[in-house]
Amino acid sequence: MAAPSPTDHKSRKLLGRLSLPESRYIADALRAETVGGVLLLVAAVTALLWANIPAVSDSYASVRSFHIGPASLGLDLSLQHWAADGLLAIFFFVAGIELKRELVAGDLRDPKAAALPVIAALCGMAVPALVYTLVNVTGNGSMDGWAVPTATDIAFALAVLAVIGTSLPSALRAFLLTLAVVDDLFAILIIAVFFTSEIDFLALGGALVGLALFWFLLRRGVRGWYVYVPLALVIWGLMYNSGVHATIAGVAMGLMLRCTRREGERTSPGEHIEHLVRPISAGLAVPLFALFSAGVSLSDEAIAQVFTRPETLGVVLGLVIGKAVGIFGGTWLAARFTRAELNEDLAWPDVFAVASLAGIGFTVSLLIGELAFAGDATLTDEIKAAVLFGSLIAAVIACFLLKLRDRRYRALTEAEERDEDRDGIPDIYEEDKPEYHLRMAKIYEDRAAEHRRKAEKAAAAAFQSAAGSTTEADRPA
Repeated sequence: MAAPSPTDHKSRKLLGRLSLPESRYIADALRAETVGGVLLLVAAVTALLWANIPAVSDSYASVRSFHIGPASLGLDLSLQHWAADGLLAIFFFVAGIELKRELVAGDLRDPKAAALPVIAALCGMAVPALVYTLVNVTGNGSMDGWAVPTATDIAFALAVLAVIGTSLPSALRAFLLTLAVVDDLFAILIIAVFFTSEIDFLALGGALVGLALFWFLLRRGVRGWYVYVPLALVIWGLMYNSGVHATIAGVAMGLMLRCTRREGERTSPGEHIEHLVRPISAGLAVPLFALFSAGVSLSDEAIAQVFTRPETLGVVLGLVIGKAVGIFGGTWLAARFTRAELNEDLAWPDVFAVASLAGIGFTVSLLIGELAFAGDATLTDEIKAAVLFGSLIAAVIACFLLKLRDRRYRALTEAEERDEDRDGIPDIYEEDKPEYHLRMAKIYEDRAAEHRRKAEKAAAAAFQSAAGSTTEADRPA
């Protein structure tokens, strides 16, 4: 049976039901991100323990500062540096594919559908930056870290949901994922624009030539990992040596992949490659980055600095208050000025809970913190501690708010997944189709007939039992 047609966007409500293909894609993507998020959480806890247990803390510093790589190519880097510039390029490569797919094949291809998450994401980045700015203007702090609290970590957020055992309805899951995709795009732009000081134009030119060749080979239909992986490594190395953050190479290559399906294709090349690379990104690249970046000292003095120093306090308040207020406010404004109605299955407290969950800004926030305060190791560690505390507080608040509505979420999720006619399509997508109701009528008629047969059989057995008891009673002693 053919899959149902996508939801009519003209009649779509705010956070309304997704089209079936979009719902399935998001379910698959979030499944991989959830597993990666749990690994990310384990890596972060391991890093904190490793860096704060006196007996092994020195070894942590030694390992992450260990240098490896060809110095002649300008790539003699520490393991921490390799994780931040190398492994995160894989993460941003996947982010680039996600963004491209959303724009050309997903729900973001419709401007009306794209308006809500884009406005919410922009407000969710602007308000935290404003909170950080106000705190540091008031406290005479450094303005260099304004971008630290602007990022959302979807993997860590999903790990929190997995740990507390809460399953969000598909509309809220899609909203959270799309927020993170748009968030990643603007984070990449921030890194490219604000954290590039000196540029080697020869190396940058070489990287651009490599990207042009990458695009040309894709358009010619050339296939084979043995072609693209070496080329991608060359592009990455040239981008790194150019002075532009090397992760930009990852997102640029991701955006070049074709994410629309041609006749006869089950998946587009971009979707296929994302399916292959996402487990590497979520299960290896991001957890290793967390292992080498999240290990900060949590002494009493360091913890006190988090809540007293303007730079660190600005990060904490930006993540906890700025993200929630920004995303919720942006969503409400989008609804107010477009006169859209919130999905009747949800309520505005649900939006605020998800907005609070978006305050978990782990991976990209740590990366931006390292870039913003690269010349001050002490302040860098304090900013990282602020990211950890801010993300933890946001997670606790979100967990409390989400648990209040957990029973409702479970009921909605069960309704979205129910498939009583067993045709592979959830019933909720077929309620307007006559053939679905005819199939269900046949199923219920068959069940009714079966129950009637069982009733007749039970009645006959009861009659025989009663007759037997009467015969026994009439028999002479």
